[in-house]
Amino acid sequence: MTDLSINLNKIALIRNSRVTRIPDVVVHAHMCIAAGADGVTVHPRPDQRHIRAQDCIDLQEALTVELNIEGNPFTVETLSDRADVGDYPGFMALIHRVLPAQVTLVPDSDAQLTSDHGFDVAHNARRLEPIIRQLKDLGCRVSLFMDPDPGSMQTVADLGADRIELYTERYARAHEGGDFIDVLSAYQETAAAAIDVGLGVNAGHDLNLMNLPDFQIPALAEVSIGHAFTVDALQWGIADTVARYQRALGKSL
Repeated sequence: MTDLSINLNKIALIRNSRVTRIPDVVVHAHMCIAAGADGVTVHPRPDQRHIRAQDCIDLQEALTVELNIEGNPFTVETLSDRADVGDYPGFMALIHRVLPAQVTLVPDSDAQLTSDHGFDVAHNARRLEPIIRQLKDLGCRVSLFMDPDPGSMQTVADLGADRIELYTERYARAHEGGDFIDVLSAYQETAAAAIDVGLGVNAGHDLNLMNLPDFQIPALAEVSIGHAFTVDALQWGIADTVARYQRALGKSL
């Protein structure tokens, strides 16, 4: 069955609108887990606009489920001018400190509102290979954020990654318009190509209760859902929303 990992970035974003610890990211993580979530995802950025470095440390120390940390492995230390925020140590330094179960490498920048494309592995292979090796030596499972491109899967496997995470905004937009079968086929072909070369398949970005049941991907290991989950939880509460997403993944609760 597909694991449901809840992305807590938007919970942190609400907290950061004030100088406060409310809502507490760790408390909300435990609420999601108690409701049946299989894991927790965070995506810290150098500007610490939502999840902060300290949140990652606090979560790893408190969780009994898998922590997945997403981010650009090439980001470096960024100093904060706020004592209550703390400095961003750089992505790889943070991973060395936290040692999460899974690291998802994403080619984003601070200039992006959110992640909006996957890796071009053909052009980034030389930079990515030592990073992936280092992460695996730390004991982390490594996933690469990827657009649907079956031809890139062998390169991803050759780099030593364990999984891909399919960037699903294109599917979500097509599903919203009602004509998504051809787009879904590209994701299915990519997933099949990934499995053929020994990679696991995750997915995330703009998946929600409407489009998730139709996202029929072979051997889908994990989905990470944050924005839509947070919005839905405002209406139904965390426990009910976790249950709804698990049912959308085909699980009977």
